[in-house]
Amino acid sequence: MKKSNCIEFYFDCSSPWTYLAFVEILPLSQRQNVEIIWKPILVGGVFNSVNQDVYQFRENPNALKLDYSGNDLNLWAKHRDINISKPKIFPVNSVKAMRGCLFAMQKNCLPLFAQKVFDAYWGRGLDISDEAIITKIAEEAGLSPQDFKQYIYSQEAKDLLMSNSAQLIEKKGFGSPTFFYRDQMFFGNDRLHLLEEVIRKELI
Repeated sequence: MKKSNCIEFYFDCSSPWTYLAFVEILPLSQRQNVEIIWKPILVGGVFNSVNQDVYQFRENPNALKLDYSGNDLNLWAKHRDINISKPKIFPVNSVKAMRGCLFAMQKNCLPLFAQKVFDAYWGRGLDISDEAIITKIAEEAGLSPQDFKQYIYSQEAKDLLMSNSAQLIEKKGFGSPTFFYRDQMFFGNDRLHLLEEVIRKELI
């Protein structure tokens, strides 16, 4: 499939808005007959490089915006028919989970693995930075736990996750979820409708 008929999806499972986007991107791709190119990233690395405002907001949040954001998230979760609740550990170190997504890609089961990671963290509040927990999730997705653990500590996994994150920064991205279609960037779960309209109406 030509790149023009693909959606590049840069994502990190540590974001609830990315969870919302994740559960819709597959149906969208099927409706519009476009391929998804999965791009696991480490969003913390992206924030450190080009979007440190995120940390400033966390340290000194605007109460009005924070209240609105929480209500908005709950409405979106109902709309997408998923359970999202704030985990006790937030933000979480998602390095192992996102390297795990790279391994799942190699084994052709990334959507299943990522879904289980999202549900474990945002649905059940599990600590996805914990090796035992993330390895158990991998096993539930049909992955070899031994091979999984070996891969997430490999130099290949480290380099590829850093490369994907650097690619997003080079393309002027600044967070997760980010989508590219024909080099046009769309940021956020709430841009999926616009993305689909662009594809359907061939606006670019």
